[in-house]
Amino acid sequence: MKLLTEMNFVKAPDAPVIDTQRTYAYDQIFLSWRLPQDSAPAWHYTVEYRKTDPKHKTLKLWQRREEVWGLSTVLENPDTESVYVLRVKGYNKAGYGEYSEDIHLHTPPAQVLNFFLDSSCGFPRDRLVVSKDRRAVRSVPGVPMLFAAERLMTSCHVSMEMVLGDVAITQGRYYWECSVDPSSYVVKVGVGQEIKLQELFQMPQDVASPSRYDPDSGHDSGAEDATLDMSPSFCFLTIGMGKILQPHGSTPNSRDPTGCTVPLPPRLGISLDYEKGRVGFFDAVSHRILWEGSIDCSGPVCPAFCFIGGGALQLQELVSIKHERKVTIGGFTKAE
Repeated sequence: MKLLTEMNFVKAPDAPVIDTQRTYAYDQIFLSWRLPQDSAPAWHYTVEYRKTDPKHKTLKLWQRREEVWGLSTVLENPDTESVYVLRVKGYNKAGYGEYSEDIHLHTPPAQVLNFFLDSSCGFPRDRLVVSKDRRAVRSVPGVPMLFAAERLMTSCHVSMEMVLGDVAITQGRYYWECSVDPSSYVVKVGVGQEIKLQELFQMPQDVASPSRYDPDSGHDSGAEDATLDMSPSFCFLTIGMGKILQPHGSTPNSRDPTGCTVPLPPRLGISLDYEKGRVGFFDAVSHRILWEGSIDCSGPVCPAFCFIGGGALQLQELVSIKHERKVTIGGFTKAE
């Protein structure tokens, strides 16, 4: 009996802990986890998921993927505008351990648009620096901003630099995400008619001009002579110093007594419905819509990013590019 009590029996792995900082849904679903520090090791893992259906009370069957090696996996081809529930458990010689806690992931409201920053669109390279992979851009004010600041006592001319996405949208619904450095002075994120945006490169970018910037609205109309019933040629959300300037008609936020700003989330989501001429801006972490505006889609429309002063921005990389391990959702087998 004493010998039996002193023996160290192999234990099944403890319930894995989902890494919520690395797990997310974009073009695909990336799931990451770890074992608790004192857990027995696992040989491999089983991942299960199911899509929730809020319109029906009946629960769908769990789908299962056996023998997942490593501490992460990618689930391909999720449905858009859906919520998936995922869980994982480990296995070793002693058998299966407990499941992790369920995690709910919201997929984007439309097909994810893959694009890069257009490094040939004519922006000033001494003030805008695009990364080699063309997924990040940094604004460096430099000497021109000093000269502009010197004139601020006699005029309101401050330069605004712009870089475009290398894709033109002519139909359909699309969604993409980006992260704005909270220390950025002013960054404008949005979309616009390609021809109208290109015209801006040929004229001074005076942010005091009411035709291109309305400090009270929180977004650019882009329509110099548009009437109230006409859609503007571009639509931007204004971000500055870790805050988002709320456009007219937005619900006031309790954190800001004036109701003018909301905190900048870690990731921003932008959706475009070309046929309806609607642009939506989202908190990509909480999936809360921040604001929705209109745009004239009578011509090709492309993503655009503007900077006033110093700032930086990073496009969200596709899961399919960032992570090589893939698991096709359609290939899951139903759990018994």
